[in-house]
Amino acid sequence: MPEKSAPSSEGFIRFDFDTLTPHERYKLLIGAVVPRPIAWVTSIDEAGRVNAAPFSFFNVLSADPAILAIGVENHPNRRFKDTGHNIRMTGEFTVNIVDHENLHTMNTTAISFPPEVDELKEAGLTALPGTKVACPYIAEAPVALECQRHVTLEISAAREIVLGRVVAMHVRSSIINERLHIDPAGLDALGRMGGNGYCRSNETFDLKGVSLEQWGNHRGVSI
Repeated sequence: MPEKSAPSSEGFIRFDFDTLTPHERYKLLIGAVVPRPIAWVTSIDEAGRVNAAPFSFFNVLSADPAILAIGVENHPNRRFKDTGHNIRMTGEFTVNIVDHENLHTMNTTAISFPPEVDELKEAGLTALPGTKVACPYIAEAPVALECQRHVTLEISAAREIVLGRVVAMHVRSSIINERLHIDPAGLDALGRMGGNGYCRSNETFDLKGVSLEQWGNHRGVSI
């Protein structure tokens, strides 16, 4: 337990983030904000070379316009890693949802290969040509979202948040119906937990929302 923590009321321990190291903040955040969806981000450089990297600092933020975000970590000396460099140079990327079937191939693409190595080839994945962006999407991914960069937020020397506008989406035909509902069991998406932990999204339950009138009737209160 860091010395910068302190007992708090109601059995909580309080952490002052201004006094914690980046690694201590990272451990607390990735252990608490779970599960986080995992996606391969595919991009290309100026020479057309494909890069694929897994991200768990990723999520959708808006539907109108359709915006998602990825947290891109670069080198502490401000030198860009491949994904950050490629998006900066081309303004395009594709987010490919990782399912449980691709757990080990995802782990392969996390290896720090040099830029000239094709991660998709090393992992045995298939690149399909994008329809509205130049970078490919991954055939083995159940869902892929083609994105154009909307804005890049420079958070620190080593961290950027890229907001991408979704311009096209590919969904495996067996997991979507005519009402545009995607089957979570068929999707079987991976989630990232703390440390080296992962989870699956194929075990779900439904919970209908309660209206204000229903809440009032339950409490015996007229609304």
